[in-house]
Amino acid sequence: MSTSVPSPTRTTAIIDLDLPGATISRHVYGHFAEHLGRCVYGGFWVGEDSPVPHVRGIRSDVVAALRDLHIPNLRWPGGCFADDYHWRDGIGPREQRPRMVNSHWGDVVEDNAFGTHEFMDLCELLGADPYVSGNVGSGSVAEMSDWVEYLTRADDSPMAALRRANGRDEPWRVPFWGLGNEAWGCGGHLRAEQFASLARQYATYSRDHGGNALYRIAAGANESDLHWTETLMRSFDDLAADPAEPARPFQALSLHYYTMSGSWGDKGDATGFSTDEWYTTMARARRMEELLTRHSTVMDRYDPHRKVGLVVDEWGTWWNVEKGTNPGFLYQQNTLRDALVASVHLDAFHRHAERVVMANIAQTVNVLQAMILTDPDTGALVLTPTYHVFGMNRGHHDAAALAVHLRDVETRAVDGTELPLISASASVKGDAALVSLSNLDTDTDRTVVLDLRGRDVVGHEARVLTAPALDAHNTPEQLDAVAPTAHDGVRPHARGLEVDLPAHSYVTVGLGLR
Repeated sequence: MSTSVPSPTRTTAIIDLDLPGATISRHVYGHFAEHLGRCVYGGFWVGEDSPVPHVRGIRSDVVAALRDLHIPNLRWPGGCFADDYHWRDGIGPREQRPRMVNSHWGDVVEDNAFGTHEFMDLCELLGADPYVSGNVGSGSVAEMSDWVEYLTRADDSPMAALRRANGRDEPWRVPFWGLGNEAWGCGGHLRAEQFASLARQYATYSRDHGGNALYRIAAGANESDLHWTETLMRSFDDLAADPAEPARPFQALSLHYYTMSGSWGDKGDATGFSTDEWYTTMARARRMEELLTRHSTVMDRYDPHRKVGLVVDEWGTWWNVEKGTNPGFLYQQNTLRDALVASVHLDAFHRHAERVVMANIAQTVNVLQAMILTDPDTGALVLTPTYHVFGMNRGHHDAAALAVHLRDVETRAVDGTELPLISASASVKGDAALVSLSNLDTDTDRTVVLDLRGRDVVGHEARVLTAPALDAHNTPEQLDAVAPTAHDGVRPHARGLEVDLPAHSYVTVGLGLR
């Protein structure tokens, strides 16, 4: 008697289309703009005298590109910079604003031309919610309290009057508020117990004004520091009480994790890397799944009703800076490898939608794993491969997560762990579903059978992102070296659909349902 053996290049993905899970918040597709290198100055902000097309100094093509992504939120002004930033230095006439030293990033002097009003103008142009990071490290409780009042109060209070004197009559809506950044490191080198007390204090004085309800996010753990998470969770008021009662005095805590192929001292290069470095990178990207599981488990112990959100407000690749650039500006190229790192992370966020309420890739323009690169010589705007992954995933915004059960997934041994060579996630919203599939194998094409159950599929449309070289990237001379195209490698199958995944590729399949 013969027994059929599954092909190592053929995987089955079982998806129950009629069993929606937690909602994938659009805010997991959030972004991050720090005063770092050319992210703000030369990226978002070109100034009102620039020949580059702009609106009130904000670069028009950058805004248009991000609006196409439906960018949900933008975190600012840092990062490490946030805990050196004093907001009053960035308001009023620009020619009268004091200068400051950006000691964290390049030790450069900046003139505070881009401040509170400019950032809020940017968010309005983007149609994005602002996520403001307050200064706990070198600021004061009163300073943070005044900033919230300045931004969000409508009457004739002192800070509202100051805002009006600076040209803005109506208050802004500011839903997301950060209580410090990396308090365990550049934000003060505090111990968890010290920061937990400060977080409660700062949260108390970051008040809701009028109809603006703040969602306060305390600076959380670095990577696998479960003690930090547990200490913050123990600092909440009773989370096991009435499930209808919100978490107090803050509502979420953050988590930071960066992906690299080397060590912090030598992170690996963005281009010209080896196949082994590709797989090491993918294995480390997959570690986000473990981190989310472990931190969520700690949170569940104290928060059975899952009132407290987990906000991954810094994630992405961190490579050695490009040769010939300022080492403090963190400018790196963005390749197909970065795109698949993004897809692996986003799959993990989808699977943890009950706890992960927001995430912010680092960073939006010209820094680390950027969406956009702007050429300082030609003014050209380059959309990166990572940008295209975010664009291909727009259908997941505020959709209900669907469990994807993978069978017969081949793995590869990498640094003592087993790396699955297929990553997948799915969601449904109304009569549409989206399935995301990544083939992490550098050389082998693979096939995934989508075993689709529970609803009838009445149509499909697929796109693929890949390139001949693992380190393929876009440049001003080749803007579309890595860009999504229509994918014809999808066929009907007795169980649903059969999808071809080229080696080192990312594929999305949109489904019409009834």
